[in-house]
Amino acid sequence: MGLVYDYIGVGFGPSNLALAIATEEFALRSGREPNVCFIERKPAFSWHEGMLIDGSSMQISFLKDLATLRNPASRFTFISYLKVCGRLEDFINLKTFFPSREEFNDYLGWAADAFAGQVHYGEEVISIEPFYNAGICAGVEVLSCSASGQSTRRRARNLVLGIGGVAQIPAAFTGMTDSRIVHSSRYLGALDAVLGDGSGKRRVAVIGGGQSAAEIFHDLAGRYPQVEASLLVRGGSLKPSDDSPFVNEIFNADFTDRIFAQAPEQRAQMLSEYRNTNYSVVDLELIEKIYHLFYQQKVRGQHPHRLLTHHEVASVKTEDAGVELSLRNTLSGDQRRERFDVVILATGYRRDYHRTLLAGFADYIQGDGVDRQYRLQLRAECQAQIFLQGGCEDSHGLSDTLLSVLALRSEELVNAMFVDSAGAQKRESLQLAEASLG
Repeated sequence: MGLVYDYIGVGFGPSNLALAIATEEFALRSGREPNVCFIERKPAFSWHEGMLIDGSSMQISFLKDLATLRNPASRFTFISYLKVCGRLEDFINLKTFFPSREEFNDYLGWAADAFAGQVHYGEEVISIEPFYNAGICAGVEVLSCSASGQSTRRRARNLVLGIGGVAQIPAAFTGMTDSRIVHSSRYLGALDAVLGDGSGKRRVAVIGGGQSAAEIFHDLAGRYPQVEASLLVRGGSLKPSDDSPFVNEIFNADFTDRIFAQAPEQRAQMLSEYRNTNYSVVDLELIEKIYHLFYQQKVRGQHPHRLLTHHEVASVKTEDAGVELSLRNTLSGDQRRERFDVVILATGYRRDYHRTLLAGFADYIQGDGVDRQYRLQLRAECQAQIFLQGGCEDSHGLSDTLLSVLALRSEELVNAMFVDSAGAQKRESLQLAEASLG
């Protein structure tokens, strides 16, 4: 039957990186050595590289890193990284829980380097299908393709999908491929190309009312003298995120148990109640900076930058002269047209791409739901286990797509695959089936 991994991880961002760390530490504790690998379409490790804006900081404590909440003694904590890099005392002197995004990205890359031998970079997963042993669905077969077109098939008893989000594109922009329309995930990489040489004025529209939109708008206004930036939001203002202590408890590990225990209607109500912690909200400090920017414009009598509230894009037309947006006032219904040189869509991400990847496994998947251990519900005769990292917000809460749960969630997945009796029984039956083949 050839090599069969204990699990294959699709994607190697923070979620599966945390899983790699938890797996290594499980091996050290147990004396077992799981055989695992990861497949990552990027040529090297990177994390939100399009949004590593100068001066941007983390919105989450460094203690919610890849390992601390699970194992504070891990060699992969952020504090261990600082010690190795010779900056621990200097960081203490900063008196902050919130490192720069640039530094946290460097920390993640430092941790990822330790697992370079397990990661197949530069390969995109094309399909995931069952593989059979003695007529039984024994696991998954993952087909991937490199940039050069070489395809590879790998088999595993378990699959962990940590693929992150796919850019969410508003309906008015669906199907448009114009290089002047850029999703925020590609902001830094695409910016120089679309802004030109800086010799002339450029009108830039930023669509969105959340943290990414505000960061991009502030960056454009402060760093590019030739840019006239307009921030378009559906609501009446930029709203601050709620990161007060009691509310922040929704990101604690035990809150995952609380929300999962609820019926779907109650879960939806809880998600709605706390939505202002993560969606369409902005850090108060950044809101104040943007407000100060607009005040300074009033002092100077110059108004190159705008906040257009109660506006949405009704339709889009691309021309040689620019991108023409038909803007609708959400209060009055009035519409007008404006032309921009660049449009940046800070419109978030979809978390449903796993359905596309798993189309070849559809006969064994029973609905979209997952259990408490993030496992898709599969037919009883299927011995595989398929886990979703970052695709379970509806059932596991708002922390599911964030860094908050990485360390503890990775332990849950390791236990489900290598410790829990159900997993042990599946492995035992597979070993018996293999033995029967001689």
